[in-house]
Amino acid sequence: MEAAEKGQLTRSAADVYDEFFVPSLFQQWAAPVVEAAGVRSGHAVLDVACGTGVLACEAAARTGQEGSVVGLDVNEGMLAVARRTKPDIRWQNGRAEELPFADAAFDAVISQFGLMFFEDRVAALREMWRVLRPGGGLAVAVWDRMDTSPGYAAMEQLLQRLFGDTAALALQAPFNLGDTALLPPLFSEAGIANVQLQTQTGTARFPSLSAWVHTDVKGWTLAGLIDEAQYQVLQNEAQTALAAFVQKDGTVAFDAPAHIVSAVKP
Repeated sequence: MEAAEKGQLTRSAADVYDEFFVPSLFQQWAAPVVEAAGVRSGHAVLDVACGTGVLACEAAARTGQEGSVVGLDVNEGMLAVARRTKPDIRWQNGRAEELPFADAAFDAVISQFGLMFFEDRVAALREMWRVLRPGGGLAVAVWDRMDTSPGYAAMEQLLQRLFGDTAALALQAPFNLGDTALLPPLFSEAGIANVQLQTQTGTARFPSLSAWVHTDVKGWTLAGLIDEAQYQVLQNEAQTALAAFVQKDGTVAFDAPAHIVSAVKP
C-alpha cells in the first residue's frame, strides 16, 4: 500500500493535522464514538489508530482518574505530536493487526477513521475484539461515501483535472468504506455479530478556503504528493472551483457524514 492509502504522515504533516484538521473535522466525532462504545468512569480503554489523540483524550475525560487510556498508532509522526501535547496518556507504537495486549484487557475499544487505512481490516477487527472484555463495547467510525461530502467531491474533481489520478485517488482513500454494504461483512468475518450501524451528519469547517487547501495538502492524504508549484496552482484554482463552499463570513463549511459501527462483546 502507498503512504496515502495507509494514512501515513510525516512529523510536520502530523503537526498540521493536529492544528488544523482536528478542530475542523475530527474533534466533533470523538464524543459520539466514545458514547457508542459505552465508555464510563473507571474503564480501561484502547484507542486504535489514535493519530494525534483527539479520541483518546475524549475517552480519558470520560474514564477519569480511576480509569486508563492507551492510544496506539503505527505512525510515529502522529505519536510524537500526541506525546508532546498530551503527556498524561499512554501512547504506544503498534499495528492494529497485531495488538500488543493480552486477551480481554480493555473495557472498551474505539477507533476513529483508521479502519479504511489498515492493511488487513478483518485481522484488525478480530484483534480489537480479542482484547475486549466480555460485556465491553467496541465502536469504529469511518467516513460516509465521498459523494455525501460535497466539498471533498468537488476537491477530488479539481485534483483530477489539475494533477491526474494519483492525487485524486489519494483524496478518495479516506472514503473507501463509505458504502454501508461493505461494513457488516467485515465485522462478521472478524467474528463480531449483532453490530449496530448509525450514520450521523457532521460538518467540515475551515477558517477560509485557503486554509482548507493548506490543510488537505500539508496535513492529510495529499501530504508529499503535491510539490510547492502545484500547491500554488491548486490554491489559485480553488478560489473559483471551490467558491460555492465559502460562507458569507469567509469560512468554509460543508457536510461530512460518517458511519459509527458498534457492538457489545458477549
